[in-house]
Amino acid sequence: MPSTPIPSWTVGDLTVHRIDEVPLPPATGPWLLPGATPELVARQDWLRPDFAGADGVLRLDSHSFAFVLDGLRVLVDTGIGNGKERANPAWHDLRTDYPERLTAAGFPPDAVDLVLLTHLHADHVGWNTRKADGAWVPTFPHARYVTARAEREFWAGYAMDEARAQMFRDSVLPVERAGLLDPVDVPAGGLELAPGLRLVPTPGHTPGHVAVELTSRGRTALITGDCVHHPVQLAHPAIGACVDIDPRQSEATRRALLASLVGTDTLLLGTHFAPPTAGRVVPHGDAYRLRPVPAA
Repeated sequence: MPSTPIPSWTVGDLTVHRIDEVPLPPATGPWLLPGATPELVARQDWLRPDFAGADGVLRLDSHSFAFVLDGLRVLVDTGIGNGKERANPAWHDLRTDYPERLTAAGFPPDAVDLVLLTHLHADHVGWNTRKADGAWVPTFPHARYVTARAEREFWAGYAMDEARAQMFRDSVLPVERAGLLDPVDVPAGGLELAPGLRLVPTPGHTPGHVAVELTSRGRTALITGDCVHHPVQLAHPAIGACVDIDPRQSEATRRALLASLVGTDTLLLGTHFAPPTAGRVVPHGDAYRLRPVPAA
């Protein structure tokens, strides 16, 4: 079992745990967010030392979030996964202790009830499955895996390259064949899955991308998925990811989301934000910055 404490934040009566998988290598930033040049990053001194180095190189992580809501054990996104064949060297054939970390936080895979997939990209669905007897099987055999119907339908009609097709073969289709994948309709106003748990449509990175909103006792948190990859995008919302399906819509979604959060008490939990990972959106110049809220 991991000996380090599991980072967590309190949201009303809820405790949100960060389940670490792996820090992403320095080359990730320039590839993923090419507009975030070292010179631009270096001008945002609030990014250092947590979210960027002195050299202007971005720091990014792969992790999930987990919490218990009305007795349901919920996991948001499942990272890259172990032993997966991936074109990206940083994701290929990993060997991490993610399941042990999940168990140490109180979420053994057999006990997870609900898996929320913000979208169907390789670094968000990898632990959907694990290898057993040479086959990929659901890691969370008693869970309902929820994603937006618009997301699943988009990829069903998309001309995938081999790398993406491989990801679907090992991490999406086995869950679907097991009858565990549950595509849901997410209207413009969001979808309440349970009291205090809402899917918020945040399209652009992918057509069916959702963020996850938690509310308890007047407190709110929002898990970003990939509508915001890195805090530098708070200062420069126009910076998009190289893998955005619709860059213009992605930027519009990001701007609207940040405008709705600025000055509120909402805790923003970044799915790829390096520690301290969470914070509140506050004004900064003509845009925003993240005021960090360290984990307990």
